[in-house]
Amino acid sequence: MNDEPTATGAPAPKPARGVTRTGARKASAKSARTRAREFALQALYQHIVGRNEATDIDQFTRDLSGFHKADSVHYDALLHGTITEAAELDALITPLLDRKLAEISPIEHAVMWIGVWEFRHATDVPWRVVLNECIELAKEFGGTDGHKYVNAVLNGLAPQLRPLEVETDRAAGKTR
Repeated sequence: MNDEPTATGAPAPKPARGVTRTGARKASAKSARTRAREFALQALYQHIVGRNEATDIDQFTRDLSGFHKADSVHYDALLHGTITEAAELDALITPLLDRKLAEISPIEHAVMWIGVWEFRHATDVPWRVVLNECIELAKEFGGTDGHKYVNAVLNGLAPQLRPLEVETDRAAGKTR
């Protein structure tokens, strides 16, 4: 913790409980599903960048420190589901891009895959939670403003993939 005074001489504010100084959630505050998304993101990065096979990536990822705290069922669904449906996911994402898909950071690409896959298949997870989790992934692992790009694309797809849920939230005044 930084106890040095700020420019005004006051002590630096302490981060909220469960949050680091940069605003990221501390590992101890993360849910098993959040951890599953993080491991899936790392695995999908290996697939996108290294063109590694899902089974090889899966074996490697399961040996990483902390994997035992992740929801392995959700991780499996994300990893194998997104790789299997990659072309379909890209077809949904591409119309909302302002550049070619190949020019998108592999991290943001993988995060968008996770979000679109969850919109389509993890209907037990509210669309706003999917959106928030993906924004947090992009903030933690992506480039400086990558989370804004992920937000724009996934927010654009939510009404198409979760129309009733989005409309209900909008009618109740709960929009992002």
